[in-house]
Amino acid sequence: MTPTQLRAYSAVVRCGSVKQAAAQLEVSESAVSLHIGQLRKELGDQLFSRTANGLTFTPGGLRLASRATELLGLQDITVLEVSAAGQGRRLLRVGASSLFAEHSAPGLIELFASRAADLDVELSVRNPGSFAEALIERSIDIAIGPPPALPDPAVRCRPVMHYKVVVVAGPDHPLAGTQPSPRQLRDQTWLLGPSAAADRGAIPTLLRRLGVPDDRQQIFQSHAAAIEEAKRGRGVAAALSFTVAPEVRKGHLIQFCGPHAALEEVWHSLTLAEAEKPSAAAELARFASTPRAIQAMMRGSGVNVARFKPSIHVTLWS
Repeated sequence: MTPTQLRAYSAVVRCGSVKQAAAQLEVSESAVSLHIGQLRKELGDQLFSRTANGLTFTPGGLRLASRATELLGLQDITVLEVSAAGQGRRLLRVGASSLFAEHSAPGLIELFASRAADLDVELSVRNPGSFAEALIERSIDIAIGPPPALPDPAVRCRPVMHYKVVVVAGPDHPLAGTQPSPRQLRDQTWLLGPSAAADRGAIPTLLRRLGVPDDRQQIFQSHAAAIEEAKRGRGVAAALSFTVAPEVRKGHLIQFCGPHAALEEVWHSLTLAEAEKPSAAAELARFASTPRAIQAMMRGSGVNVARFKPSIHVTLWS
């Protein structure tokens, strides 16, 4: 399969039709159909079929859709790497859990990248369960987020920053001013960011500890969006304490008290344990736990992506 074929297929998945995909790619419909036909023949899978309601994808087609996005992303990253290397620049690839990536990674990366004029930084959001595999496969240079469930001799793990997850709600919530029991919390509608779908981290641990069923969980594209819904009285939300502290002080949110409504954890940096010459990844792992770096990570709700310098690239991988 070729990048052109994958790009055509991704466009079909994204647009929902061959005609719209062709218009987006600025090619003919027959060219898109040709690329799809070649993929079907090579993979031995129909990939998708047309129905009255649009396209219906086979299980293999859905798998290819996910993999095509990843492969095309890797191609783009490789182009950046080669271009940067040709200009004498270094590239640092950082993988992060969604909670760290949204709230703390922007401030840390912006500060760290400003220390080296020849350094480009790429941030990707990953499931913490895949950190070690991504490091070993060399698809990232450093990961920051929850520590691994079990020690891995191939990976060096260092503590970075202590943090606390708390449960908050709007000031008019029925439980406001009370110390709710685990059962009361379990029965609420939970408004959550993407970290709730991960296999590790403080928020998944809190949900499991309380036994919150899946049908009581609403997962949004960002943690900030979930907090905004909590302000409107739509339910309760799990949030980093330092990000919601200003809203709690202003009375826009209330924070529940009690041992069941909070959880303390530590973010760790993970790098390959093998001895190599000093690298940007090792320097970031050391720098991340310094007071100056922690201050940058606790600026509040994070730094908007639009504020990043051109040398910092952000990608979101599922």
